[in-house]
Amino acid sequence: MKIGIMLRHYDQHGGGVKVYTENLLRNLLPMASNHEIVLLYREPRLVGSHNGMAHVREVAVPSPSIFLWDQVAVRWAESREKLDVIFNPKYSIPLTARCKTVYVSHGLYWAALALPKPWTDYIVHGVLRPRYARKADAIIAVSDTTRRHEIEYLGAEENRVHTVYLGVDESFRNDIPQATLEHARRTYGLPERYFLYCGQIYPPKNFGRLLRAYAKVGPAMGTHLVVAGEHRWLCKGELELIDRLGISDWVIRPGWIDRETLPAFYRLAEALLLPSLYEACPSPPIEAMASGCPVVTSDRYGTKEIVDQAAVLVDPEEVDSIADGIRRIGTDGSLRRELIEKGKRRASFFSWEKCARETMQILEGVAGR
Repeated sequence: MKIGIMLRHYDQHGGGVKVYTENLLRNLLPMASNHEIVLLYREPRLVGSHNGMAHVREVAVPSPSIFLWDQVAVRWAESREKLDVIFNPKYSIPLTARCKTVYVSHGLYWAALALPKPWTDYIVHGVLRPRYARKADAIIAVSDTTRRHEIEYLGAEENRVHTVYLGVDESFRNDIPQATLEHARRTYGLPERYFLYCGQIYPPKNFGRLLRAYAKVGPAMGTHLVVAGEHRWLCKGELELIDRLGISDWVIRPGWIDRETLPAFYRLAEALLLPSLYEACPSPPIEAMASGCPVVTSDRYGTKEIVDQAAVLVDPEEVDSIADGIRRIGTDGSLRRELIEKGKRRASFFSWEKCARETMQILEGVAGR
């Protein structure tokens, strides 16, 4: 079987989809040695990212725009390479492809929530994504929540949508030397006690309500809030709340943290706070649970599904509910110990090897039909 993998997003900065793609390829490529893999890049400079495997070739297919790359450049590559399957670890596929097609759905917050979004999303999500869902021979959903939404909102056929969960890097499970922890603390100015927010900041993340809830209880407990993430869009007003709420001395913003350092942030934190309005299969709660960091998160969608009784669940639309969750995890030592143990057991369910193996089975199944 000859599989083309669409990687126009491979050089994007950070984010869950980038982490997903890197880890999936790291595990999937070695186990696909009986197939021919063609990695398709939009940027020629990325050729050479996966040298060393005889069954893997890398091809640059330049294009002036994302849409033209998806619909024209990849279609041309399919014809030239005589591909059996086109696989995109992000959503989108060439709609005129003649071979089998599979894409990964990382969530449909834009359909589940009535939130403001960039104007381009109205075209991508409202026009293109329903067509991708109808065209694809298989859709990999990163959670059961996402699977239901692909069927409900995009009209995908049930038998073509398969749930395959994300994994977690072993660095989050492994012991971290005390010297490494102290180096991270000194380098980033991490306080003795802090809650951690990890992720990008945009409307579905509910960052404004998190700040309001933290302001109610965090400073009174003497516990800072560390924001390990960056702005994405439509978050200016939420960020201004830090000053308006009078908590600027309590909120530390080191920005985006590299994957090598991130495990230390979890290990040193009192808890991860992620009361999002919507998540599909969020990495931070899995990473936190694997690290022995308790989690406070939302009682709905992917967060509730992922933590499965191993976290403090709160109503993300109620500031008082979020504040109470923060207070409980910050003051109840027995609850913390219980959630640390439950979290480690729950995190053992997720692995990148399992994710890659189940993905490979779907690709082989599609090609064999």
